[in-house]
Amino acid sequence: MKSILNLSYGADAAQVLDIHLPECAAFPVFLYFHGGGLEFGDKSEVSAMIDYLTAHGICVVSANYRMYPTAKYPEFIQDAAAAAAWVKAQIGGYGKCEGIFIGGSSAGGYLSQMLCFDGSYLAAHGLSAMDFAGFIHDAGQPTAHYNVLRERGIDSRRVIVDDTAPLFHVGRDAQYPPMLIIVSDGDLENRYEQTILLQSTLRHFGHGDQVTLQVMHGGHCAYVGALNDQGESVFGKLAEAFIRSGT
Repeated sequence: MKSILNLSYGADAAQVLDIHLPECAAFPVFLYFHGGGLEFGDKSEVSAMIDYLTAHGICVVSANYRMYPTAKYPEFIQDAAAAAAWVKAQIGGYGKCEGIFIGGSSAGGYLSQMLCFDGSYLAAHGLSAMDFAGFIHDAGQPTAHYNVLRERGIDSRRVIVDDTAPLFHVGRDAQYPPMLIIVSDGDLENRYEQTILLQSTLRHFGHGDQVTLQVMHGGHCAYVGALNDQGESVFGKLAEAFIRSGT
């Protein structure tokens, strides 16, 4: 694996990404956004997944983005779109790209959902969700994110579906790329139920064939840094299987 760290995709100090290249000339790419409630976390924290995917011929691009308390909605979503546009335009300089997949865990899953379902963010860069090979939405909040609610002075336990919610935008586009949706049966309060609602809403609009749902056992994102009995990244294996099915 060859890693190229802290490449800028924007003017802000937080707008940086790392490229982790496999030892092959052609590869699919997984652009990943870390979790942390849109207020903490870092692109370096998913090392087990990065090691697994690069060892299996997949390039991982892990991106930071602006966060609370200095960021405000929707700056973190704009950053996610800018990172996706950067990868789309630049990754060919590092090898032959065989498709770009976008994903994230928890807060990063919220970001990947917003890019997938609210077309305005990618459209600002002349792109759409269909310009990417697939999405991996891992434990993201499909309703208005609790910290976006807190920013607006609303009780963060409220379940609100407005234009800040990925679910609000489902059905606006005629088609979506394939997506893997991951959630735990013991996830955060309401996260499992809201994720099932996202899946059923996609099915209601005729996109059920594009969605693979994976229900994990345990707590919120407990599998992201976990290893199986063979010492392999649990999340990495899930991502690899989905990515390979789309390339």
